[in-house]
Amino acid sequence: MSVNADVTEVPTLRALLRRRDLGLRLVSADELLPDAALDRPLRWVHSSDLADPTPFLAEDLALLTTGTQFDRDSDIEVYVDRLADRGVLGLGFGTEVHRPGVPDELIEACARRGMPLFEVPYRTPFIAVARAHSEAIAAQAYARRSWALDTQRALALAALRPRGLDATVAELGRRLGVWAGMYDASGALVHAHPRDAVSASVRAGLGDRVAEVLARGLETGQSLAVEEQTFMLFTVGRGGQLRGVIALAIDALDPEARTVVTSVIAMAGLALEQSEQLARSRRRLHTQLLGSLLGDDPSLARRVLGSLPPAPVIVAVTGDAPTGALTDWWERRRSEHGTASFVAESDEGLTMCVSADDEALLDEIAHRFGIRIGASGPESYGVFSRAHAQALTALRQKSDAGVSRYADAVGSSILSALATDEARLVAESRLAPLRDHDARVGGDLERTLRTWLEHDAKAESAAVALGVHRHTLRSRIAQAGMLLGIDLSSFPARAELWTLLQTARD
Repeated sequence: MSVNADVTEVPTLRALLRRRDLGLRLVSADELLPDAALDRPLRWVHSSDLADPTPFLAEDLALLTTGTQFDRDSDIEVYVDRLADRGVLGLGFGTEVHRPGVPDELIEACARRGMPLFEVPYRTPFIAVARAHSEAIAAQAYARRSWALDTQRALALAALRPRGLDATVAELGRRLGVWAGMYDASGALVHAHPRDAVSASVRAGLGDRVAEVLARGLETGQSLAVEEQTFMLFTVGRGGQLRGVIALAIDALDPEARTVVTSVIAMAGLALEQSEQLARSRRRLHTQLLGSLLGDDPSLARRVLGSLPPAPVIVAVTGDAPTGALTDWWERRRSEHGTASFVAESDEGLTMCVSADDEALLDEIAHRFGIRIGASGPESYGVFSRAHAQALTALRQKSDAGVSRYADAVGSSILSALATDEARLVAESRLAPLRDHDARVGGDLERTLRTWLEHDAKAESAAVALGVHRHTLRSRIAQAGMLLGIDLSSFPARAELWTLLQTARD
């Protein structure tokens, strides 16, 4: 797709040949020329009879000549090769000045290089051809400036509509004649026009590139290809505080179109900044409501918000999420899918509360944003503070991206919850005499104690498991008790020993 360039014809060689007042005639066979050879934008028209004018030529122009250089034994094939290599788009030969017609050697050389060759009749001065082309350039420039002004007025009116940003993006797509999409700070496509002009697979690939731009703060304005379709990306917002990305299905923009896009970026930035101010106020309110929920009283939050996610709920906490983008993601889930959620910031991180039925969404956002999330078990609002504490505990157990659930993080045993570094240090210190003894004499008292306790302190079954006589087992237990200074005949002592053995590192 390309920019809608107004009704004024783009200055090309074909447009120049259509001018009846000039009387130009295409000598080359149109059907034998390369595709679009006559339709490339023509930058300028220049005249020269030098044997090698290429040092003085720019690319994308048409050259006019009377052929006087060919009278000096100039090699026509070499001449045409030089012009083609320099990027000359067409060669005009002025007839009846020095030669009655166009030389056959010149026709053959231009055909070999695919360069359009046209005749300039004697009655048409070269200056008239150059002036006609310069007038076409001026007319197109005026038309493009008029288009840009009219487009900016239309975009300003679109911005005043109820869904201003959506209307602005749609108007931009219509005016440029291309697909236009607006991505929010989370990398999700929120506005597009025409909506289905780009396939789902291309949209998915483009979404990945947009997410990369937002995550890494990359510079945009350059073209990129997704499945052989070309796009240009433009970031909205300041560096380090990107609000989104505008994508256009186009490979280049002329200065007027780029000015229009720049104005849309400015309007989108202003609209998103105003939206962000409202969002910041909403986040402050939610932070205050979080305080009441942590008091295990949801009545204030219900009165202010109208409703909360239905219980039982999962409380989740993340400490390394892009707050604005994540809040926008939950808001979009609410508007598009009706998903109820409560999101609030605090010193511990971003707290998210969702119904237990929507727990899988936590895995989705952890993967999408590459963040760590700690999640509680299903709880009621009456014990919200306990669920929040569970989420924080689970978060501390997670070192990489993903969701750490409280039940998995601490296990089902109270001992795993007590297995802190300090507890392990105490346990290892208490068991040191036993381990030193085993290391010194090659004994096996620690394994004997573990096996005995695993068999509920029953000598017969533990002795069988160890492959020793029960009297030997009792002797080892008595020796271990002396080393540890513990009377293992009582249950509290055996319980303490079991805790030490479970907590100490192997």
